[in-house]
Amino acid sequence: MDKSIYSRDYGVFLRHLRKARERSGLTQAELAKRLSATQSFISKCERGERRLDIVEVRRICAVLQVDFPAFVSRVNASLARGDA
Repeated sequence: MDKSIYSRDYGVFLRHLRKARERSGLTQAELAKRLSATQSFISKCERGERRLDIVEVRRICAVLQVDFPAFVSRVNASLARGDA
């Protein structure tokens, strides 16, 4: 198992997360405000400098009005296809 904080699979996840934010029409600053976080926190998350846990991802999905199980399913499908 890759011990790096940033693996190919994690990169796929981050792309889906960023796209979900962009599709919601929110900037990093707007998302941060809704999460009571800083824009820097969101930026670090999207760049892979700050690793997210499942509880944080679920909350981000809720703020973005993205169905969490559907989001996870899309990420899983991308990983199964070997998307890079």
